[in-house]
Amino acid sequence: MKPLKISHSALTPKALLRMADSIPGAWIGIRIAGLLLLLSGWKSTAVSHLFGLSRQAVVDWIGKANREGLDSIYDVARSGRPTRLDRAAQDKLEKALAKSPEQFGLQRSRWDGVVVVEFLRKECNVELKPRQARNWLKRLGFVLKRPVYRYIQASNKGVARFRRGLKKNSTES
Repeated sequence: MKPLKISHSALTPKALLRMADSIPGAWIGIRIAGLLLLLSGWKSTAVSHLFGLSRQAVVDWIGKANREGLDSIYDVARSGRPTRLDRAAQDKLEKALAKSPEQFGLQRSRWDGVVVVEFLRKECNVELKPRQARNWLKRLGFVLKRPVYRYIQASNKGVARFRRGLKKNSTES
């Protein structure tokens, strides 16, 4: 009997690891599976290739497991800089992003990092850098689009007027 194989093209290691990033606690399952493989005799390099991680990450798992035992499986809360946007400002920004910046007195037709900085300074009294503003756009589920350039076509009336003016200027020289 032939062994079963996964053949769906969307099911890749990268896609699964991306999903593990989005599901709370999924990395715990990956860490448990990795430690089980290590206990059954797998080498750290093979485990790292299997999960698409660096070998050093798996070596760090082993070191932490040797120090802490079963507690090494759980993630510990990491401290970090508190966000400058409180929940009310985040909600205000999210509602504003659904509208045009022009409705808030901003001189742009599309949102980008600079416009978000200006909006937050004006509406929420919060100072951010454009890069952080773009991070907030991404965190709130919005994506930046490239600007659309359109060439305005001249009307026939305008073309004729332009040609007449061009002839006059060229004869005066």
